[in-house]
Amino acid sequence: MNRYTKRTFALEMLMIAVGIVFAFPVYVLVNLAVRPPSDTSSPISPTTSPTFANFTGAWREAGLGGALINSVLVTVVSVAIVLAVSALAAYPLARSTARWSRTTFLVIMLGLILPFQLASLPLYQTVRDLGLLGSVWSLVLFYSGLQVPFTTFLYVGFLRALPRDFEEAASIDGASPFTMFRYVVLPMLKPITVTALVLNAVAVWNDFFTPLLYLSGSDQQTVPVAVAGFVGQFVSDWNLIFAALLISIIPVLAVYLALQRSIINGFAGGLKG
Repeated sequence: MNRYTKRTFALEMLMIAVGIVFAFPVYVLVNLAVRPPSDTSSPISPTTSPTFANFTGAWREAGLGGALINSVLVTVVSVAIVLAVSALAAYPLARSTARWSRTTFLVIMLGLILPFQLASLPLYQTVRDLGLLGSVWSLVLFYSGLQVPFTTFLYVGFLRALPRDFEEAASIDGASPFTMFRYVVLPMLKPITVTALVLNAVAVWNDFFTPLLYLSGSDQQTVPVAVAGFVGQFVSDWNLIFAALLISIIPVLAVYLALQRSIINGFAGGLKG
């Protein structure tokens, strides 16, 4: 039986202290978001008369409704394409022992080494020639290509650690490679798929530079761009700014709370694999 020792107590106190450090900025954010503008007390002081007027004002003034729809659309479509393409590409790269497999994998990994900022100008010109400037589909096209190398790298590493027993049994039964991938391999990829989903969704949702570049001059914007423009316009009204920031966090937080168990198991399984 494990005994409660001084070391255990010290670790608990340390974790409580770390939790307080991480929770303090969230407390300040929520505290100021619900504080009326007339209250000029310290940000640390609890708000005595909380109000939700800041949220309605931020929603109306920053145009967060359309920005949230655009961000959700871009994130969902981009991540779905990235996961599908990366999983299908990683399977032959991980299972084939031919020379072309290693060469192709190294070429794909160049996408992790070279920063995309080096290709910003030609990418912008390509999107312009396609007539997609000012459209959210330009972001979908961009993210679908940008995130594939990293996601393929995750899938290949996980697949190489998986045993081939079930695939060999399916092959003996006459299953084609695609059938083996769909019915045998794909269910076993759930842990790394959840890990890749979270990492890609957070990266796409929080990106500021790309929407600012490709949607500039149009009435389309994503949440980070909308909040950034709102901060510049209402720099003196911090209550509205913090309310807008809190609104931008709620969708991601809601998804995390809904999928908390799967996300934790996905990270644990993905790291183990």
